[in-house]
Amino acid sequence: MRKNLGPNPYIYPQPVLIVATYGEDGTEDAMNVAYGGIINSDRLQINIGVRHKTSDNIKAKKEFTVGIADVKNLVAADYVGIVSGHDEPDKMKKSGFHTVKSEFVDAPVIEELPLTLECRVEEMNQYDKTLRIVAKIVNVSADERILTADGKIDTDRLNAISYDAANHAYLRIGERVGTAFADGKQLR
Repeated sequence: MRKNLGPNPYIYPQPVLIVATYGEDGTEDAMNVAYGGIINSDRLQINIGVRHKTSDNIKAKKEFTVGIADVKNLVAADYVGIVSGHDEPDKMKKSGFHTVKSEFVDAPVIEELPLTLECRVEEMNQYDKTLRIVAKIVNVSADERILTADGKIDTDRLNAISYDAANHAYLRIGERVGTAFADGKQLR
């Protein structure tokens, strides 16, 4: 038997995305964005409230980075999601995150986050109090410690976390259980 839960954002796993920007004055900011994902092989979409400092920065600069949050940085990742850059001018310092300027876009890369997508805005639409942003991924940078010998991402080393909207929890992405584009062939 199934139970109806109503219209809720229950997609699993839901990535924990840390969006980093520069303000018009060059100050860095970051926020935890719960709703976003890949919409094409080289594009992503994020949805963020219009009241955020990050929203203002994206509107002004049209560029940002998206770091994939991991277990090691869970506390800092949660902190940048619950504290507004409008209210806390030392938000980045208090988070413990350190940044360097992206080589590809006018936005900071958070050094502690092992995987970062560097993005340029292509579309921006406001729905009620939310911005829907579609951006082209112009580069992905990865800390060498999460790469295999042949340069691929090792998800065990990445140790990414996921957001569980139903229980307001963070979950660690788990073990490999199959091979994409191969396991289904057994049903042919």
